[in-house]
Amino acid sequence: MSDLSDAYQLDYFEESGFTRQECSECGDMFWSRADRDTCGEPPCAEYGFIDNPGFDEAFSLSEMREAFLSFFEERGHTRIDPYPVAANRWRDDVLLTQASIYDFQPLVTSGTTPPPANPLCISQPCIRMQDIDNVGKTGRHTMAFEMMAHHAFNAREHIEDPEEYAYEGEVYWKEETVAYCVELFEELGADVDELTLIEDPWVGGGNAGPAFEVIYEGAELATLVFMSLEQDPDGDIEMKDGNRYSEMDTYVVDTGYGLERWTWVSQGTPTVYEAVYPDMIEFLKDNAGVELSDEEEAIVHNAAKLAGRMDIDEAEDIEAERDTIAEHVGVSIDELLELMAPLEDIYAIADHCRTLAYMLGDGIVPSNVGTGYLARMVLRRTKRLVDNVGVDAPLDELVDMQADRLDYENRDTIRDIVRTEVEKYRETLDRGGRRVRQLADEYAEKGEPIPVGELVELYDSHGIQPDMVEEIAAEKDVGVDVPDDFYSVVAERHGGETDADETEGVPYADRLAELPDTDQLYYEDQQRTEFEAVVLEVFDRDDERFDVVLDQTMFYPEGGGQPADHGTLSTDDVTAEVEDVQRYDDVIVHTVDADPGKGEFVRGQVDATRRKRLMQHHTATHIVVHSARQVLGDHIRQAGAQKGVDSSRIDVRHYESVTRDQVKEIESVANDLVQDNVPVTQEWPDRNEAEKKHGFDLYQGGIPAGEQIRLIQVAEDIQACGGTHVARTGDIGTIKLLGTERIQDGVIRLTFAAGDAAIEATQRTEDALYEAAEVLDVAPEAVPETAERFFDEWKARGKEIEDLKEQLAEARAAGGADTEEVDVGDTTAVVQRIDADMDELRAQANAIVEQGDIAVLGSGRDGAQFVVAVPDGVDVDAGAVVGELAGRVGGGGGGPSDFAQGGGPDGDALDDALDDAGEILRSIANA
Repeated sequence: MSDLSDAYQLDYFEESGFTRQECSECGDMFWSRADRDTCGEPPCAEYGFIDNPGFDEAFSLSEMREAFLSFFEERGHTRIDPYPVAANRWRDDVLLTQASIYDFQPLVTSGTTPPPANPLCISQPCIRMQDIDNVGKTGRHTMAFEMMAHHAFNAREHIEDPEEYAYEGEVYWKEETVAYCVELFEELGADVDELTLIEDPWVGGGNAGPAFEVIYEGAELATLVFMSLEQDPDGDIEMKDGNRYSEMDTYVVDTGYGLERWTWVSQGTPTVYEAVYPDMIEFLKDNAGVELSDEEEAIVHNAAKLAGRMDIDEAEDIEAERDTIAEHVGVSIDELLELMAPLEDIYAIADHCRTLAYMLGDGIVPSNVGTGYLARMVLRRTKRLVDNVGVDAPLDELVDMQADRLDYENRDTIRDIVRTEVEKYRETLDRGGRRVRQLADEYAEKGEPIPVGELVELYDSHGIQPDMVEEIAAEKDVGVDVPDDFYSVVAERHGGETDADETEGVPYADRLAELPDTDQLYYEDQQRTEFEAVVLEVFDRDDERFDVVLDQTMFYPEGGGQPADHGTLSTDDVTAEVEDVQRYDDVIVHTVDADPGKGEFVRGQVDATRRKRLMQHHTATHIVVHSARQVLGDHIRQAGAQKGVDSSRIDVRHYESVTRDQVKEIESVANDLVQDNVPVTQEWPDRNEAEKKHGFDLYQGGIPAGEQIRLIQVAEDIQACGGTHVARTGDIGTIKLLGTERIQDGVIRLTFAAGDAAIEATQRTEDALYEAAEVLDVAPEAVPETAERFFDEWKARGKEIEDLKEQLAEARAAGGADTEEVDVGDTTAVVQRIDADMDELRAQANAIVEQGDIAVLGSGRDGAQFVVAVPDGVDVDAGAVVGELAGRVGGGGGGPSDFAQGGGPDGDALDDALDDAGEILRSIANA
């Protein structure tokens, strides 16, 4: 790694008496005003603030948050509101917000768009799934936390084209950032001599830079990152990830101050959890009956000071670290575990409930993918912890306690989601338990423990937690490999971060880059379908088609789930059919079936009927989503959409099936809006102003780039959208919901038609109804009742047939002309030929076995088929008998030792095979 020591040499350090030192334990370089042996961070040092608060006064979460934000406001920073914890609401490369800088990546940090303020301060709720296994154990880790932060966005002075970036010049950099940090500590009454700033270069997301970890009394309270490098294979600087980097044109102050830890240090409680969740922890202890004597309290208290050693990301051997703690506090490791295990569960429950409140409060719906999977994982782990520790309060009540503290208004929906998920979890456990027992049997035979891969698959497929697998496997004396970071492994598998969808290669990329942007006439007048243009370029494709670029176009390119316009481009000599339209950056390419000629003047004609139907369906999509939110709840968000000319579909995130009554209500709300004939308007506001005014629900259909974004407003519904729309809702005509289906867990598809397509769809349904009425010879309105009556009669007759078959089987089992009885040891075997189907053979075999006899039955209905059934306690393998019989008729078969079936194609050999049944039975019985 390149030497970055010069990057940490600040005038501020020299002026303020800080010196650069090396930790005697870990070897890290750090800065401090006092001469120290260690860097001050566990495990190199213990927590020093427990029972000895680090600041002049104790703060609550809200008080500490306000103290931080006010401090920076007084120093020229603009306070901005926090973003949601679901980062995929405004960016497509990550799922959850893990740091305050996520709010401004990638558009602001790259200089593509300006920040909402510069400099700014914020207290951003975050969720880090990778910390899940540390929660409750280290005393300091929380999965949900608020990152207080101040940011400054700078651009270098020597940039050739300053207008290339959305901000310019330097606001402030390292000197001021470190000075602000130390000044904040001083203002709160900290002993600055106890402060250490550890040099810890940062890399992530293709960027890097020098950074400080700020440690006070053993707690990491801040990280100061100076994002100034970008990944470059030809760069001069090699960072700790092994990649090379070079300087960025922009450089960003990226700080993070953990609100919960600052509050903890101010109070000096044994763990961060008592400082953040005091009321809930007391409630959980009381509910679970966790009571400690004074002596036990003292042991727990002393152990808390060393809990930082339990960090699974740092410790080489967690059990060894726990043993060290036990020795330090003077108890055995078993005694320490007995005391700490229920408390660690309670701490984790409090934290996980807060995490769920953030997730569900911000509209994440549990499912099997993305943020929904992560929410489900947290919920199921929390439920297991609740059951383990003996808390009998419903989980929805516990999550609601945190949602109330966080002031969420959708608490009823949050509770409903939790109740629904808990019930799904119960059903999943019932099914999954059988699979665990199967696995335990398999690995018992191998003499191996159940591996991590199987554990992860069990969790993914059935929600089975590792401790439950251990319980079931122990019954079979099978071990289980459970890593300390199991839940982090699972979370990583489903992505704290995701790669943005890679776009297909751009055709003719070099030549397209040389062309000017295409003037998009369809935004100026969406009702217009004729225009004139000049052909700037023609590309000859390999499929007898041509790609044409014009200086301006009325043809809408495919995008946002809306298909491209079709139509024609005409010159005096050529009329070319436009079959597809695509957009590459700001150049629009038309695929046509004839070459209009480069430089030619063309007349464009958009297919007006197709354009109208697409506009009707696109505006209807906005209306249907809006109506679904009114009926189903504010958590409804778009998960995908596809518009068409005959019908469209919209996928929404929802935690349960949509009832027929809800479908009718959504349809009614949508058509009321159509009949109100309100205008459909568009505007192009500044991105930051739009987000501040309307929030991130703007981005239902995708996340546009640029400083200005196009908004479409339909009554109260406002969305960022690039598609074409009708002028007024009345232009849609009508909206008809054609159906709903659950396409995956947590996602419901609503299919609908608009305008003429809605009428056509309704007529198709009516045609089907009238045809059914004609077949049943009843009036259309009587079809449901008649169909139900016919179905009931059909089921009753089926039941009657089954009863008759059983009676026939019993009668045949009593003996007959085609029945032979054979002695097999102390048991009688009944050998019969019955030319019946397999259902009847099985029924008769069961009837014979109930009498205590072996059943050997053959049928010549389809080749030769056999069923063999053996009563309990009789040492005859039915599978082996069937195998022998089937072999005599040219086939095969088998099954369990008590019931098997098989057969072959040679029906003529059936009787001979049955004649040999007695010999076969006795041979297998004596084997």
